[in-house]
Amino acid sequence: MTELHGVYVDHQMTTPFAMAQLSAKTKPLATELASSGVLLLTTCVRVEAYGERSALNNVDSTIFSGLSYDRIEGTVAVAQRLAEIASSAHSQILGESYVSHQLAKAIGLVSPNLPIFHVARFALDVGRAARERLRFIASFNYDQIVRDIIADRLPNGEQPDRLYIIGAGMLGRGLIRSGVGERFHSTIVVTRNPKSLRKRLRSCADIGVTLMRPEEIGQERESRSIVIIATADVNDEYATILLNGLQRLEPRTIVDLSSIPALSNAEVRKLNYVNMYSDEFLRFIKHNNKKLAPKLPLLFSDIEATLRTVQIYLSSKTTKPIAVRGENDAQTSNDHAK
Repeated sequence: MTELHGVYVDHQMTTPFAMAQLSAKTKPLATELASSGVLLLTTCVRVEAYGERSALNNVDSTIFSGLSYDRIEGTVAVAQRLAEIASSAHSQILGESYVSHQLAKAIGLVSPNLPIFHVARFALDVGRAARERLRFIASFNYDQIVRDIIADRLPNGEQPDRLYIIGAGMLGRGLIRSGVGERFHSTIVVTRNPKSLRKRLRSCADIGVTLMRPEEIGQERESRSIVIIATADVNDEYATILLNGLQRLEPRTIVDLSSIPALSNAEVRKLNYVNMYSDEFLRFIKHNNKKLAPKLPLLFSDIEATLRTVQIYLSSKTTKPIAVRGENDAQTSNDHAK
């Protein structure tokens, strides 16, 4: 039987900001590592690599060099760790749903002929099911955080102007679909690739948004507008363009949902700026985690019991590949996680 192993570091082993920096640096390696048999999972609070020992030989001396990291030894232990991640038990925000989708995406890069593919897919399903069974679900999500901050900044029925969403990735599109812009006169999506976003939103023709390029921000002052930064893909040049536009716009507030803040507090000192490391944001997380933490032992026991029941089945997946689920089944699973 081929045994699987893992190497990982997460936000519980270092600061969330340092973890986000390592993740951003490592993420571009995912496809290359997948071709050599390594499942690389990078989120804003973790960098984890899984596969056969021979495939992991160079990973701990490159990606994890100089870091304090942990190892996972054995197929069942790997499955348990990945199932716990999929359940959001190890997320900075307990009960959040994005990590399940991120894990599914990472698995999709690995060859279906490899044992790690099947074990990880199985663990993903186990973690998702445990989360649903125990209702281990965050009391809020990014949509709710945005709504609460908007309500705080625009109290007593004050009529807002426009909502700007900067970024057209998974988080940005999720905010668009959630309807957080319903209270505003209009929603502006700021993207460097309007053509690509139009294609992605084609299935949501009933959602009215206007597309804008970054350099077009701030043609006039809008003191009752709100800006949401929902992308981690901000280099120095892009940050400068955003900063100049936001300084011209002077919105009521800027909410930065990036794991690595797109702007520094010093740069936006004259603007109302909230990022994921601000006290206001951390209070949301603390309140949520306090409610869900008592469920963690039950969640871990549920996952462990499931894996113990099917341990013989799981071990067989490291000796020979099994039939991969159809494309429609995989899509249904992904949709359920969103």
